[in-house]
Amino acid sequence: MSRRLLMLTPIAAAVLMATPTWAADHQHDHSNHNHSAHEHSHHDHSSHTHPSEHANNGHDKQNFNLNISLTLEGIYHNRFSGEEHSPAGFGHSGHDAEHGHDDHSHEGHDHALEDGFNLGHSEVVVQGGNDYLNGTAVISLSEDDISLEEAYLTSQQLPANLKLKAGKFLSDVGYINSRHPHAWDFVERPLVNQYILGEHGLLDTGVQLSWAPTASVLVGTELFQGEGEGFSQFSEGGYEARKSGPRVSTLFAKFQPDIGLRQTLDLGVSAGYNRQFVRVDDHGHHAHSAEGDNWFAGLDARYQSDGGQPGVQGDWQLGAEYFYTERDLREHVQHHDHFHSRDAYTEQQDGAYLETIYGIAPRWEIGLRTEALGMSNRVMGTHPTAIVSEDVSWRHSGQLTWHLRDNMFLRAQVTQEDYAGEEESWVGMLQFNATFGGHAGHDH
Repeated sequence: MSRRLLMLTPIAAAVLMATPTWAADHQHDHSNHNHSAHEHSHHDHSSHTHPSEHANNGHDKQNFNLNISLTLEGIYHNRFSGEEHSPAGFGHSGHDAEHGHDDHSHEGHDHALEDGFNLGHSEVVVQGGNDYLNGTAVISLSEDDISLEEAYLTSQQLPANLKLKAGKFLSDVGYINSRHPHAWDFVERPLVNQYILGEHGLLDTGVQLSWAPTASVLVGTELFQGEGEGFSQFSEGGYEARKSGPRVSTLFAKFQPDIGLRQTLDLGVSAGYNRQFVRVDDHGHHAHSAEGDNWFAGLDARYQSDGGQPGVQGDWQLGAEYFYTERDLREHVQHHDHFHSRDAYTEQQDGAYLETIYGIAPRWEIGLRTEALGMSNRVMGTHPTAIVSEDVSWRHSGQLTWHLRDNMFLRAQVTQEDYAGEEESWVGMLQFNATFGGHAGHDH
């Protein structure tokens, strides 16, 4: 009963707050709405300054600041045509099985939305800081468990515009990866991020060192333990034992040139390397283990224009990301607890998306997104083992979003899935998301 109440609460709140009585009692000037306030800023290094830094009186105890925010999300999902499948070459699907490579999988992809009501991604964010350090903890709330999604410290006093982050956190590669779902412009994570980087993006435990030589440039590097999913997948039961960490490293650079008032242009390039990738395909009486290393490279760009009108009216943004990955793997076949080493193979996969969002009224915006996954799509097949080329999978989405308040929205989305080798599928979704608390617009 309590689970049903949790799922219905966001929808009930949306209906309540849409009533004239509620609106009259909670007037809010939406003309000051800043669409970019929901996004993580990589470029203005000073934007990471915590409020406590401006109250320095020499006493850490008095400078300490603590903020707590709560995000609740509810999603109604309806697949009204076709069936759910994974893109060709990227997951468990009948198409993959037919070609003898039935596990090019991303372990942990168990968060697919079910038809009907879903709790979505809800979280509690706790942020504190003093003159020297900021601390952030993100606690994920799902229908089944409560988990610590992120927990990290960020320095405040390093010289020469250097900044150090340590703990468990989302990598700053690309654009979407570091953003939590309530800061997305569509219900779902882009396919290329989900299937190349991981179901939750590139999320791991490690350290990050970044440097802002100018106000418009940010460069950084990260070292991670390598215990994630997707890009840093390590399946148990393979030939090799897990090596000591860190096993994953990344580089990123971000540039925001000055293009005039009411406009921003964000450009980024990133790369990553994982020195131990292991994928095990268990067939019962024997198993195939593909083991080696892998790397990725990515490009991202986003243009945003402020329409200078109330709310989001006239605001426009156009964004795109592209990632390419290669895996250099050797096959090991297990029979009766003994491994036999076979040949080496190189897998190649990539993907991209292009999206645009436009404000049609002070509180309303529309968006379109098209995605392609597997323009390069060469993966290992077994029985016999060989490199198999798969076709491109496509996904197209359209959304209409109503911003009830700056940190509260109701979104309707229709998505067409056109995955290679599968019948076309159509999905409708209704999403409600609300964030409350002192850091309602936190940088995720």
